[in-house]
Amino acid sequence: MNSFSLEGRRALVTGANTGIGQAIAIAMGAAGAEVLCAARRDCDETLSKIEKGRHVAVDFADPLAAVPLFENEAIDILVNNAGIIRRADSVDFTEADWDDVIDVNLKAVFFTCQAFGRAALAAGRSGAIVNIASLLSFQGGIRVPSYTASKHGVAGITKLLANEWAAKGINVNAIAPGYISTNNTEALRNDPERNRQILERIPAGRWGEASDIGDAAVFLASPAAKYIHGTVLSVDGGWLAR
Repeated sequence: MNSFSLEGRRALVTGANTGIGQAIAIAMGAAGAEVLCAARRDCDETLSKIEKGRHVAVDFADPLAAVPLFENEAIDILVNNAGIIRRADSVDFTEADWDDVIDVNLKAVFFTCQAFGRAALAAGRSGAIVNIASLLSFQGGIRVPSYTASKHGVAGITKLLANEWAAKGINVNAIAPGYISTNNTEALRNDPERNRQILERIPAGRWGEASDIGDAAVFLASPAAKYIHGTVLSVDGGWLAR
């Protein structure tokens, strides 16, 4: 048996329409999973690269929006990738920008995990959760207070849920991506000075590819990671090692 195979398993990937979420969905499909691509917008491009999958319309501005999915679907793998960011100096940061980010990046993550766990435990089914954290789960950053708080929170609830569910057959882990080549980082990559500064701090000497995160997510969701619980895996080209 291939311990990295996801054959016969159903995965729900949030924010699967683009970037890291798209790469994770494609990687899970390539590993044999049926993939439910959850996003507010259509996931046609993602689904064109997956053999077995479909779009599920979910707007995570409502932190409980995904909960009903687990009442009607037997889901074996949950990847919480959907997230937003707001930038402003801390002295100017608004309550609305705080609440919007925390609702999507943290509250929705917890209650989606809760719904997954409830369904799996009630059915006596094992499962795997992979939360997408950030380098800002370990660092402060600047001008992104709610994002930093949310990603520290994602790391924390990943460990908490691992403590509660590891003995019950549910693996809960997270990935902290480094600087990844996606639409969100295009402006940084196109700025010669910022691009140079970033590359100088990455021991691997290159920006990460979204597929690097996809492959890591497949590993954490697979039987190969069955004894890994509560880990926040940095996929950052060695950034944190500096």
